[in-house]
Amino acid sequence: MSFRILQGLLPLKPREALKDAAAGLTLASMNVPQVLGYTRIAGTPVVTGLYTVLLPLVGFALFGSSRHLVVAADSATAAIFSSSLSHMAAVGSEKYMALVAMLTLLTAFFLLLARVFKLGFLADFLSRTALVGFLTGVGVQVGVAMAPDMFGVEADSRRTLIQAWDVLIGLPHLHRLDLALSAIVVAAILLGRRFTPHFPMSLVVVVGMIAASAGLDFAGHGIATIGQVPGGLPSLRWPDVSWEETLALLPVAGSCFVMIIAQSAATSRVYALRHRERVDENADILGLAAANAGAALTGAFVVNGSPTQTAMAGNAGARSQFAQLVFAGVVVIVLVALTGPLRYLPHCVLASIVFTIAVGMIDVKGLKAIRRESAGELSLALVTAAAVPCIGVEQGILLAIGLSLVRHVRHSYRPHIMILAPSALGPWEPREAAPGMETAPGLIVYRFGADLFYANADRFVDAARELIDHAPSSTRRFVIDAGAITDIDFSAAGALRDLLAELKERRIEVAMGRVSEALRADLERHGVVEALGAEKIFPRLHNALEAVGIDLSAAASEPIRQ
Repeated sequence: MSFRILQGLLPLKPREALKDAAAGLTLASMNVPQVLGYTRIAGTPVVTGLYTVLLPLVGFALFGSSRHLVVAADSATAAIFSSSLSHMAAVGSEKYMALVAMLTLLTAFFLLLARVFKLGFLADFLSRTALVGFLTGVGVQVGVAMAPDMFGVEADSRRTLIQAWDVLIGLPHLHRLDLALSAIVVAAILLGRRFTPHFPMSLVVVVGMIAASAGLDFAGHGIATIGQVPGGLPSLRWPDVSWEETLALLPVAGSCFVMIIAQSAATSRVYALRHRERVDENADILGLAAANAGAALTGAFVVNGSPTQTAMAGNAGARSQFAQLVFAGVVVIVLVALTGPLRYLPHCVLASIVFTIAVGMIDVKGLKAIRRESAGELSLALVTAAAVPCIGVEQGILLAIGLSLVRHVRHSYRPHIMILAPSALGPWEPREAAPGMETAPGLIVYRFGADLFYANADRFVDAARELIDHAPSSTRRFVIDAGAITDIDFSAAGALRDLLAELKERRIEVAMGRVSEALRADLERHGVVEALGAEKIFPRLHNALEAVGIDLSAAASEPIRQ
């Protein structure tokens, strides 16, 4: 397996390096509070959020190819593993952290396998519709999970619906100071995001609340703070997890793997297209594997290509991974010299920051866009969104993949069936097929809009028979437009041979047009060429029409000369 390094960094000119350095400082000021907040979702110590933007950023900069993708803590993957691991160990305990580290290492291993076997195409099985629904569901789940800390009430369960109920019945006993601080933080960040998107409002809020907490003794007034945060750089260590526990983590790691592949690939493609740059998806997968391996060995948790942080980096002017390396350098300074004041940070403030992240994940614009274009796909997105808080994050992503595949299979099973029919604009045009239609007296030009396989073969045959049986005049010529058919399997080939034999008995002449070389090879292998005759199969539609005796000079028009 060959690979190149530093594709996302080089070439780097001095002037561009200065711009990227400034962008990295801006990115750090905006994102340090967020990565601290992600630990509330992950159920890990606050300092691990800083670890996610240390070695992971360096690992991706070294091995990845995208110049823009920011790989760091992500709410979706954090929600996936925390909801599962909380049933295996107490959240935040030493055993829990060991499980988190092993999960992250397994995710890195899956990503490495994906690079070796070039499995990046697996990202395509999670449709954009399902992804919008899934992230919306995660946003709801995370928002509800932060509510107990924001209101200062108790909620022991990790299940979203039970948490919501606990908050509801705990409202008479809420802590007013926690609620007041939460309201101030949420309002400040959301208003700042709306009116001054480039201003590091989260950082200002965090610094201000730390100062206020230290000066006004928030802890003495019953406001819970995060407590002492260990300083210094993380040490490298191997997670202490049994073989049985490792096997139990495999499904969760698989879910994280799918989300990382899908979300990172989608984000890197968008920015590569925007900047007219080439992106090597296999190299990015290797970079993601290195990033997660670095996270696992330094006591952090799963990292992902983050759309929100990538957007922040882009808005700050970042044009290469050098900005992310500067970001990592700032984190080193924070770890070495600035973790002391973090002990004054109230839990409700951290929860409120995460709540604003969750609000941003609820993609109302995306759902509206889906509704405008496809009501069926909106249903898929909403079912996926509801599944996450109702049955779980891991189950939600599996459902999202399943629904995406079912929708694809359904589309292939029931594709558009067209017929060339008379038109007011010209002799013939493609129209949705219906009984009683024909192309011309005695002629039907039939177009099936999908590959032929065992599930839709009967539909292909039944629709052809129905058109022939209900044609206004006796059908003598039947031309199959195979432009949308790229593949045919054993079962469908058998059904096609049976149809050809039936039409031959009925003395209907058959030809096939727009047959690709690959499809013709399949037809030969399955005996369809022998059944129809090689002289009746053509790469162009007008050749097939001529083969059944149609005078194109009198009957045809440019649209069929394909």
